[in-house]
Amino acid sequence: MKIHFIAIGGSAMHNLALALEHKGYTITGSDDVIFEPSKSRLEAKGLLPESFGWFADKITADIDAVILGMHAKADNPELLKAKELGLTIYSYPEFLYEQSKNKTRVVIGGSHGKTTITSMILHVLNYHGREVDYMVGAQLDGFDRMVHLTEENDFIILEGDEYLSSPIDRRPKFHLYKPNIALLSGIAWDHINVFPTFENYVEQFKIFVDSIVKGGSITYNEEDAEVVKVVEASENPIRKLAYSTPEYTIEDGETLLETPEGPMPIEVFGKHNLSNLAGAKWICQNIGIDEDDFYEAIATFKGASKRLEKIAESKTCVAYKDFAHSPSKVAATTKAVKEQYGNRKLIAFLELHTYSSFNPEFLKEYKGALDAADEAVVFYIPESVAIKKLDPVSPQQIKDAFKRDDLQILTNAEEFKTLVHKQDYNNSAVLFMSSGNYGGLNLNEFKEIIEA
Repeated sequence: MKIHFIAIGGSAMHNLALALEHKGYTITGSDDVIFEPSKSRLEAKGLLPESFGWFADKITADIDAVILGMHAKADNPELLKAKELGLTIYSYPEFLYEQSKNKTRVVIGGSHGKTTITSMILHVLNYHGREVDYMVGAQLDGFDRMVHLTEENDFIILEGDEYLSSPIDRRPKFHLYKPNIALLSGIAWDHINVFPTFENYVEQFKIFVDSIVKGGSITYNEEDAEVVKVVEASENPIRKLAYSTPEYTIEDGETLLETPEGPMPIEVFGKHNLSNLAGAKWICQNIGIDEDDFYEAIATFKGASKRLEKIAESKTCVAYKDFAHSPSKVAATTKAVKEQYGNRKLIAFLELHTYSSFNPEFLKEYKGALDAADEAVVFYIPESVAIKKLDPVSPQQIKDAFKRDDLQILTNAEEFKTLVHKQDYNNSAVLFMSSGNYGGLNLNEFKEIIEA
């Protein structure tokens, strides 16, 4: 098949392009800008566009399908040409469903934890040599790509994102997969630029549960009240399998998971990650991995890229970075690090970066999110608020939202860098949280300071 990607440079899109090239398809693509690591990875396979921009003459009648990324606009010249020629146009999730409609589809959904749970499942299956197709939102150790598609594998593991499918398909991605086996980890309001009310956001998860194939199953977090309400209210004739956080202890900065064979040390930590682990275990058992084999494999799981990832360590300091940005993720991650390193001072740096974070109503959701930190710093760049065409947000608004009087708030990238570099890190645990780049802060320089 000959496939053309409109907006090939995105994290998900370029991985799908690489997966299809690996499968033997002929791939072309366009984008107006492509950053690393997408650029180098596409270049290595000869898939990097010769020049950036949109070119209608790239769209020809011999193309079997066009895959449209979210980065493109509805009036994209290549999209308009594809419509004019009557070509088959897929969104990213539509194409994944097309590739997997004859497989058993396992879809991991939830406002938080879905990347980690999907990664845990794939780690366990890979450890035991079980071949599956997959799509996951992070780069994993031992995996070449974030997407893998074959003709022969029976199962496909899909991370189920609730964000929109494409510029011309406003359905959430996870509505299109029609899972046989599903998991729902948690519901906490997010993406308010698309789902302006909490009720509207929750409705998307109701649709997800109702989209599960009849006779299929939903594994769900019984400790999340919203999840329980959504699952129990569904009249879809499916099996409903609850999970909860397993017992664990912490000794000298190491988490020990209680198993039938006794306490077992694991690499990940935090109540939210132990909950994720419990969900992953049930899904693996549904796929045919028994409990003992799951525990053997999960003991070596170090975490997904950018998810509570250790970036530096010395005798007196340990530092992590995390993709956390929504209120529930910030709170869970901060509590996890404080619990793991209770005898150390926890210094938390949070960059506010997303559209939702600068909405005055949504800001209130951050109340108490940094309470577990001994010292807390929030950094944001007012110019990024203006770029998003939002009303200005003042430092006082942020302080009022977090309900923390000693919260430090910085709005200048150089001042933030200076603060990070001059902080006293003796006997401390440090946590960086953002979906951005901390105003250009070089975390390798920070690592050199810590490990000097």
